[in-house]
Amino acid sequence: MKTNHERENPYLPYPLEILAVKEENPEKDLKTFYLKFLHPEQESSFRYLPGQFGELGVFGTGEAPFGLASSPTEKGILSFTVKKVGSVTSALHMLEKGDVVGLRGPLGNHWPLPYFSGKNLVVIGGGFAFTTLRSLVYYYLDPENRKKIGDLTVIYGARDPDQFLYKEELKKWLERSDLHLHLTIDQPAEGWSGQIGFIPAVAEQVLSSSSHAVAVVCGPPVMIRFTFPVLEKIGFSPENIFTSLEMKMKCGIGMCGRCNIGPKYVCKDGPVFSLAELNQLPDDY
Repeated sequence: MKTNHERENPYLPYPLEILAVKEENPEKDLKTFYLKFLHPEQESSFRYLPGQFGELGVFGTGEAPFGLASSPTEKGILSFTVKKVGSVTSALHMLEKGDVVGLRGPLGNHWPLPYFSGKNLVVIGGGFAFTTLRSLVYYYLDPENRKKIGDLTVIYGARDPDQFLYKEELKKWLERSDLHLHLTIDQPAEGWSGQIGFIPAVAEQVLSSSSHAVAVVCGPPVMIRFTFPVLEKIGFSPENIFTSLEMKMKCGIGMCGRCNIGPKYVCKDGPVFSLAELNQLPDDY
């Protein structure tokens, strides 16, 4: 079975069945879809790494790009977390267990795992952009992969406690000794005993050193822009700071040109870039 990149028609999706749908917030506009391939031979050919994305489609409506929230260490299942913001995402939110969706992928590059080897890893996420970060953290929490890096620190912020994704997993992460998890919300909230403050300020508080470390940042553009200078102030070089421009994705295979930034196509050359690479691109990224 050929991968999607090798198939004769790169627009031909794989059919996947929805195994479960989980609502992530009280507003019900954030849902995680757990999917399974209909054909085992297609599942075996679908090999991906944290940071890659896929084009998830509703037949008769359209498709849109989403980062893979699952880790390749989770066998037999793929997961995507989708915020309801437009026609495709609204159609996805109407689907239920047993329905079938289409998936093109895996697409794009991934977090540079070989480069992370032997280094301390800092993962910084904001809001519902935690999807590919969840994939990365889960990948390194696997016993076979945890030994490949040093300290693992996660800073995750949300507007309020209800907006955190994967709440049950976060509770388990807080209890782990091989992971330093810092959860923060923007403003005080009833019943919240964790940290309070915007992510750049919290990062400056909890990160004391950049020694032998790399940082991965995903979230709203304004959060990312204010977090980069903080990391550089702490001592992270642009070569050791990474982010994803997944929000620029469109067709996923470099045909439509809508993700073009200077000489780069985000879907072909990204979506993962180091800050050093971004500093060479026009400011419109």
